[in-house]
Amino acid sequence: MKTIYLDNNATTQVAPPVLEAMLPYFSQLYGNPSSMHSFGGQVGRSLRQAREQVAALIGASADEIIFTSCGTESDNAAIRSALHAYPDKRHIVTSRVEHPAVRSLVSHLAVQGYRVTEIPVDNLGRLDMDRYRVSLTPDTAIVSLMWANNETGVLFPVEEAAEIAENRGILFHTDAVQAVGKIPINMGKTSIDMLSLSGHKLHAAKGVGALYVRKGTKFSPFLIGGHQEKGRRGGTENTSGIVGLGKACELAAQNMQPENTKVKQLRDKLENGLLKSIPNSRVNGDRSWRLPNTTSISFEFVEGEAILLLLDEFHICASSGSACTSGSLQPSHVLRAMGVPFTMAHGSIRFSLSIYNTEDEIDFVLDKVPGVIEKLRGLSPYWNVDKMVCS
Repeated sequence: MKTIYLDNNATTQVAPPVLEAMLPYFSQLYGNPSSMHSFGGQVGRSLRQAREQVAALIGASADEIIFTSCGTESDNAAIRSALHAYPDKRHIVTSRVEHPAVRSLVSHLAVQGYRVTEIPVDNLGRLDMDRYRVSLTPDTAIVSLMWANNETGVLFPVEEAAEIAENRGILFHTDAVQAVGKIPINMGKTSIDMLSLSGHKLHAAKGVGALYVRKGTKFSPFLIGGHQEKGRRGGTENTSGIVGLGKACELAAQNMQPENTKVKQLRDKLENGLLKSIPNSRVNGDRSWRLPNTTSISFEFVEGEAILLLLDEFHICASSGSACTSGSLQPSHVLRAMGVPFTMAHGSIRFSLSIYNTEDEIDFVLDKVPGVIEKLRGLSPYWNVDKMVCS
């Protein structure tokens, strides 16, 4: 049976052109890009091209791009750099719904004596901008807010938030791992100082990412070693991964229009079909201001993990939230922050699509999910007790 993959916010398949671009760097083009000889020099030229491709996707200059190993490293590098640049400032502002790459780091820093303010969101996952404005103080070293939520797809007004921070003389970083390649981004028209992205979220390989650092921004390297990345990130570059990331960014720019039309239409068909066919279900998050590929749907009185196990029998891949928090028995911290009722939060499933999904796949999912939910609710004492209300 064919696998129907609807978990693209966890990771994406490597696009065939990306794989094709990468393969030579595992064999005949194996030189070190920092070497003086021409054999390594040709690899160095490929890295420069990839840097330009990444920069073009987000409207930046090539010398503002630092290659990293992943989005988590990029997030860590940005936040730790800001704290190093302003050692007298001990305050960090973030949100209650950040990815663990940021959330776990600021929790760690809080133990070390930093003061952390987490801005709340409303029941649609929208950032409380009034609370954000009053949270900024002369002691604030950095603001770190995600551009798009990985579980609900809800977009934050990061450009507005960055402008507010800039007016207060505060550095601003955004974790844009889910946003890059799905929505248009032009860093030349924003006040954002640093932006993180990850290759495996946009059809490149795992193990490669990038950090945008605006020209003139104080920056201290997270990894100290050789002179790579102009001294901003030590370590021999992952040449195959970087070349693949460059190609993936080039493809993402070409696919931006289908991402926001075809993929969005498939997402809406899936979402509306499930809501129509399954009672006591709801969408989590703002349906008008979110990524085009993502929907988080709660099915009351069932467990998300049980839904995923039964879907897996049909080779349907989805998620109960962030892949980086799987294994926890607690409802998603994102849904808790949004005030999603307990009986709904436990039965939440995230479907995240890509340009490789088809209408036939969506039809198959719409055919199978209602039966899965009905079966599980038949086993649920809570559903049976409230059957008169639920029916």
